[in-house]
Amino acid sequence: MRTSRAATRRSLPGSPFNVPPQVEPEKTFALHDLVTHDKYGLGVVLDVEEGVAVTVDFRPLRVRTLAPYSKLNKL
Repeated sequence: MRTSRAATRRSLPGSPFNVPPQVEPEKTFALHDLVTHDKYGLGVVLDVEEGVAVTVDFRPLRVRTLAPYSKLNKL
C-alpha cells in the first residue's frame, strides 16, 4: 500500500497560504491617559503595572483591568 503524498509535500516559500498571522501591537498606557471601556465608559488611568494591569478611575468606580486589555482603548 502506498503512503499519501499530502503528508510529504513541502510548502513553497512564495505561497499565498504561508502568510504569517497579523500580530497586534501590545497596548500601553501611561498615567493620566484618557481611556474608554465597553462596560464602564470614560475613565482616567491612575496606576500602571507594566504588562500586568492598569487601574482606571471611571467615577465613581475604580477598576483594575488585567492584561490583555481587550475592552480598554486609549483616546
